[in-house]
Amino acid sequence: MATFSHLNTGGEANMVDVSDKAVTVREATAQGYLYASPEVISQISNATIAKGDVFAVARIAGIQGAKRCADLIPLCHPLALSKVDVNFAIEPENNRIKTTCFCKLSGKTGVEMEALTGVNVALLTLFDMCKAIDPGMRLEGIQVLDKKGGKTGHWQRIDEPASSHIKDKNPLGE
Repeated sequence: MATFSHLNTGGEANMVDVSDKAVTVREATAQGYLYASPEVISQISNATIAKGDVFAVARIAGIQGAKRCADLIPLCHPLALSKVDVNFAIEPENNRIKTTCFCKLSGKTGVEMEALTGVNVALLTLFDMCKAIDPGMRLEGIQVLDKKGGKTGHWQRIDEPASSHIKDKNPLGE
């Protein structure tokens, strides 16, 4: 059974010591979706949202979010990211906007949390800019798609629910 690296021998929260880890190029991509009304999707597609270019603002917010991950998640290491890329794809047939965040660095720890934070902040910014039109929007499907680097090498999500990656889906036996 896997152990939790953020707990010390006394079971207390602990920042992992990465001093002895090798510096490698590390990359991660996360994605998520904003589900919105057809009116929001139409206004974004036609660039008629009253608050302006929602993608430009959300892209900058996502980049900032990735860079500030360690300020938000208590045990994350502050990382000197060398690349953050936030992208959007409007999927009108599903009334949603797909958002991805790619993060990269040369370092001693992975960038999955930064990619997840970036995608979340970008999605929250889209929500904020469109909430006057549709306060019932929702965020879904936020997940890591891919990660590279470190001793575990390359990991890629396969097309299955996130919970299927957990061997014991209900460790409490409930």
